[in-house]
Amino acid sequence: MSQVTQISGRGIPLIGNDIDTDRIIPARFLRCVTFDGLGEQVFADDRTQMNGEHPFDLPQYQGANLLVVNANFGCGSSREHAPQAIMRWGIQGIIGESFAEIFFGNCIANGIPCVTATPETIKQIQSLLQNNPQLSITLDLEAMEVRCGEFNFSVTMGEGSRQMLIGGSWDSCGQLIQNIETVKETATKLPYLAWENSLTA
Repeated sequence: MSQVTQISGRGIPLIGNDIDTDRIIPARFLRCVTFDGLGEQVFADDRTQMNGEHPFDLPQYQGANLLVVNANFGCGSSREHAPQAIMRWGIQGIIGESFAEIFFGNCIANGIPCVTATPETIKQIQSLLQNNPQLSITLDLEAMEVRCGEFNFSVTMGEGSRQMLIGGSWDSCGQLIQNIETVKETATKLPYLAWENSLTA
């Protein structure tokens, strides 16, 4: 269930370099106790300023699940709320020129692949999606390519992160649940847990 090998659907082009985490989810929304509801606030200030013309507001991109961005996406503060907000809006994968390191790590920790391509490739994909928002797009982590309509583009990702997604090891909670019997067995051997049990006996 945790394996991420291929994501298919429709894409949303978001043009601009150095889009930072404060633009992705403004600081005033970080006071939430859980991440619930953050999807509604993703790019809140940008969307207000663009008065309904932001790609995340345009009707032709509603339901898109792959985001196509430019250089240094997710720079700025290290807030995990940024990928959480993007994910809760409906984005399952991001294709870009480059990503800020901490943002990239936070995405992988949430099972969101971030792959890179040349600036020319990204601009071509964005142009295809602008001209035809209903175009089918697939991010294939096994073949390391993006298929956009009739076009195929090569993409890259660090092999360690790629293997975490393909193998499902990015999902630490899922791994614990899958190996619950081993966890219980290990817990019986931990002296501090045995001490706690003796106090409640």
